[in-house]
Amino acid sequence: MSTDIPALPEDPLDLDPDAISDLGEIVPADPSADLPTVVIIGRPNVGKSTLFNRIVGSQQAIVEDRPGITRDRKELEAEWLDTPFLIVDTGGWMPGGDALEEKVTRQVEEAVKEADVVLFVIDASVSLTDDDQLIANWVRRTGTDVLVVANKADNQRRENDIWEYMGLGLGDPMPTSALHGRRAGDLLDKIISFFPEREEQPEEEDAYDEDQLAVIESLIDLDGKPPPRVAIVGRPNVGKSTLFNHLVGTDRAVVHDLAGTTRDAIDTLVETEDGPIVFVDTAGMRKRGKIDDSAEYYSLVRALRAIDDSDIALLVIDATIGVTGQDQRLSERVDASGCPIIIVLNKWELVGPEARLEVQSEVKRKLAFLGDAPVLKISALSGKNVHKLHPLLQDSIRQYHKRVPTKSVNKIIGAAQQAQPANGGAKVLYAVQGATDPPTFTLFVNRELDRTYLRYLERRLREDLDMGSTPIKMRVRKRS
Repeated sequence: MSTDIPALPEDPLDLDPDAISDLGEIVPADPSADLPTVVIIGRPNVGKSTLFNRIVGSQQAIVEDRPGITRDRKELEAEWLDTPFLIVDTGGWMPGGDALEEKVTRQVEEAVKEADVVLFVIDASVSLTDDDQLIANWVRRTGTDVLVVANKADNQRRENDIWEYMGLGLGDPMPTSALHGRRAGDLLDKIISFFPEREEQPEEEDAYDEDQLAVIESLIDLDGKPPPRVAIVGRPNVGKSTLFNHLVGTDRAVVHDLAGTTRDAIDTLVETEDGPIVFVDTAGMRKRGKIDDSAEYYSLVRALRAIDDSDIALLVIDATIGVTGQDQRLSERVDASGCPIIIVLNKWELVGPEARLEVQSEVKRKLAFLGDAPVLKISALSGKNVHKLHPLLQDSIRQYHKRVPTKSVNKIIGAAQQAQPANGGAKVLYAVQGATDPPTFTLFVNRELDRTYLRYLERRLREDLDMGSTPIKMRVRKRS
């Protein structure tokens, strides 16, 4: 696969959201569903992420022809022959490596503990390596069902040569080409054969009459809203993954002081006292001139997509450095996406008393365009003040989903116009909230309103409706 970076705009944060959406639909894993879990393991650069994308059916994991691209676990829901299951991509198993490689290896081992089936991927284009044998010895001891996948078996000759892998002691290997899809269906048939058979519920005809069905439907929650999504965003190495792990209560993301450790956006659903929340850890975002490979480019694209799909963003800033120009650009990009922002000043315990005043002044001055965005000072490493995030999140969620009666909207707009009429005889004749997430108001006017007056009306709506820092969208419709 080519490692050329696609053409970037002057600032990558200006990437068109429509272009970002071309990555394909994400099917997040549903923790509430009791589905079989299939974990893909192997040494680096044997095609694990390519196989993951093949099974999921879209380009969800970053793929490059060099080792070490995948670091965190990525888990999505897949389906074959009407049989759903969870598929988990992992980084390369590298025991005895450096500190970062050891953390990636621990992520692999944690994933295998939760697996029902393990796909042990080896490279059929080369002979068995010592690392392959080490992985085989380790995974055999786990007692989990293991299927050896001889990837890159692109032709009949390579398929004929796979029998040397019988020596791993893990049964018959399965020849596959994840890149070209060769024997992918046979592989999936084999995977689901490991799953326990599902019990089919007998159909009961005429079990309920119409009146009984009406009562049952009235008891069902038809709201259907998915859990709110909270994206953790920021520059590289500001502590996003450390905060993410603290919020989800486990070492779900690899944490290292090497900038750019996180590459894929990782979703984890957490049950809280106030209901379920999906936390999304994202890759750090750097300036265009510092993006030097395509893996980092696609990490950025996925991070931007996570922002666009989220309900709330936690903007993590390194308090020991202060607010940088890239923090400003990133906050502008998040604000433009329409989701509320909570500013998180991490590493606060490392900032001296005098420097703290300067950092707080910087936040007010350089991020003034975010309005009344709440600011929280924390230490993600020790967990100090992290618990204070939850009430702030609940307030933001409530404001983001808020719906206001039309009567109240027109009362506020009417009072605002009476206190300060628009120039040139312009007037709002009628107003209505047309949408939520974020709250969107449509104003029907007799003639165009200037931007200054629109900002005035927006401020009045925000203050009177207690919208906090939630962005408000204003649409103007001129009477025909």
